[in-house]
Amino acid sequence: MTTIVLTGAGFAIADIVALARGGAALAAAPQVGEKLRRARKILETAAAAGQKIYGLNTGLGANLNTSVAGDFAAFQRQLVRGRAMGLGASLPSEIVRAVIAARLAMLAVGGSGISPSTFEALAAMLNARVHPLIPAFGSIGAGDLVMLAAMARALIGEGQAEYGGQIHEAAEALALAGLRPVTLAPKDGLSLMNASAVSVGQGALAIADAQKLFVAQRRAAALSFEALGGNPLILSPPVQRARPAAGQAEEAAAMLAMLEGSSLFETQVALQDPLSLRCVASIHGALSAALQAAEEAVEIELNSASDNPLVLVEEGVVLSTGNFHTASLALRFETLGLAIAQGALASAARFIQLTGSARHGLPRYLSPVGGASAGFVPMQKTVTALAAALRHKANPILLDFHPVSEGVEDHATQSVLVVQKSAEMLDLWRQLIACEMLAAAQGVDLRPGHRCGQGVAPVHAFVRRLAPRLDEDRPLGEDAAAIAERLLSDDLRG
Repeated sequence: MTTIVLTGAGFAIADIVALARGGAALAAAPQVGEKLRRARKILETAAAAGQKIYGLNTGLGANLNTSVAGDFAAFQRQLVRGRAMGLGASLPSEIVRAVIAARLAMLAVGGSGISPSTFEALAAMLNARVHPLIPAFGSIGAGDLVMLAAMARALIGEGQAEYGGQIHEAAEALALAGLRPVTLAPKDGLSLMNASAVSVGQGALAIADAQKLFVAQRRAAALSFEALGGNPLILSPPVQRARPAAGQAEEAAAMLAMLEGSSLFETQVALQDPLSLRCVASIHGALSAALQAAEEAVEIELNSASDNPLVLVEEGVVLSTGNFHTASLALRFETLGLAIAQGALASAARFIQLTGSARHGLPRYLSPVGGASAGFVPMQKTVTALAAALRHKANPILLDFHPVSEGVEDHATQSVLVVQKSAEMLDLWRQLIACEMLAAAQGVDLRPGHRCGQGVAPVHAFVRRLAPRLDEDRPLGEDAAAIAERLLSDDLRG
């Protein structure tokens, strides 16, 4: 079994994927325990000196001016129970695992002041594959407290959790896994909840899937380039140097490399192709830049202390912060959603070009028999419906919030909803890519003597392994579904 080692730095999206989907275990390096102990001592010293510390000896939100004394462990349980107000379907187990792993990575940075024993209990719960039932709604992106309360409740033996494929009361799930509920020390409850771990954990998985689908989208576009008889001169390096937009030169070079050896370079091609083909380098370049920016935002969060209050170990102080606020993360995922939509709509446009009139030298509707044959044209409706659904989800949501907690929390980022809708867009995009691949492979087959480039021929072969050439009308939706199902595999990586 692979073990991912937390060090408090350098934690990556790939580590989240390995822990959430790959069966990896988590361990903490010795220096993490040392950082946690130092931070805890600073926190306890500040509290003993009479410093007001939010969530330790004060209430939360609108109750921040309410002092707390007495049974601090009971107060932490109260904080957890009092925020477990999420609703909706429970997040899938792989997302829950990503959420827990993300919170552990943030805690390992050392700014929370969490008790080392509580940190270790959370890691043990992840490794034992006890998965709290976290509801899908409850965060507005100003820390994911309401959703993470479900994680904290399971750790103290309350609420419900999945273990071994069955739903149990959390205390029973822990017992079946050989674990015991934890007793929260002062601030531990808040340390578990007050972070953007849901946004970041689910965001990491969405980025990993988007990276794979972008590979597939590049290949679908290259296959369409062959099928439509595109002009490869638009991809030449001098053209890209004339307007060095983000990612454009790199995407043009990647497309050109895939087309190398194609008979497109030996035949008469169109003077100007449709924009969905002619502008593919700039469309994909913008998508590449947006994807890289979102990846960077996620990995910054994974390796940062997002707590409030924050223990600054080197300075030896405890301060209130706004580090839990995920404005940059939300904005970058909104941008990524728009970039995905732009790329997907270009894919849909190429599908319409392929399956419409015969002006590209292809048979009408990509039907080799003609006459009353529908060929591919009914699938234009499916593609248009997918594009409309995807375009709808691309609409920004990060500005949709209301002030809460008596106006104390008067700004929010909606990062959880932004990430969730971005992840939902990926499924629509995946199906659009499959439709383009299916049509483009048919177009190549209907160009007698055409030779695909060295990077495109394997894509055509991939499609044909799953769907034969259309020689008479048949239910093409089944073929597209078979292709879509494989696009998140490694078949098209490279």
